[in-house]
Amino acid sequence: MASRDELTEALWPRALPLAPDPALSALLSKLRRLLPSGGLLGRSEMRLELGRHARVDIEAARDGIHRAEALIAARDWYAATGPTLVAYNISQRRFLPGEEGDWIEELRRELEEIRVRALHCTAVRSLGLGGPEIATAERAARRLIELARYREAGYEALMQALERQGNIAEALRVYERLRGLLREELGVAPSPAVQRVHQRLLNLDSLT
Repeated sequence: MASRDELTEALWPRALPLAPDPALSALLSKLRRLLPSGGLLGRSEMRLELGRHARVDIEAARDGIHRAEALIAARDWYAATGPTLVAYNISQRRFLPGEEGDWIEELRRELEEIRVRALHCTAVRSLGLGGPEIATAERAARRLIELARYREAGYEALMQALERQGNIAEALRVYERLRGLLREELGVAPSPAVQRVHQRLLNLDSLT
C-alpha cells in the first residue's frame, strides 16, 4: 500500500516533473493496462495485487543470471543454458520505454549489466560444450566486446573460441587489440589469465 505522494517521491526523488500528478496518473494508467484486471487497486492509496504465481521479469533476470553463473562455476554447461537464456532475453528489453527518472535509469543499468554477464555465460558455456557451440561462443564474445570494450572476459573468450577453430593468428590479433586498448586508455596490462591464454597461443603459433 502506498499513497500517491509516496509514489511520487519514490519515482522522482531528486526533482519533480512540471506536473507531478498528471505524470503519475499517466504511469499508473500504463501500469493498469499491463497488469491483469484488478492488479492495481485504489486511487489515492494504491495497492498492487499480483497474485501468488505472478512473475516479475527483472526478478527473473536477477535469479537467472545468479543461477547461470553458479552452474557455470560448477561446469554444468547444459543446466546453465536455460537460466542464461532467461537472463539474456529479459535484459534485452528496454525498461519502461518513453519514461525517464533516476530509478528507471538505475534499473536500465542493472539490466545492461545482466545482459553483459549473460553474454559471458553464453560464451563460457558454449566453450565448455565445444563442437558446433564454438561458433556461438565466438558470436557471444564479439557482442560482449561491443557492449563492454574494457572487460577482458570478452576478449579472453573470443581468443579461446578462435583458438578452438584453429585461427591462432586472429586470436593473437585480438590479444594485441586488447593490450593496446588497456595500455593507451587505462595504463594497465592484460590480466594474468588473459596473458596465460596469450602465451599458449604463442606456443601453438610457433609450432605452425
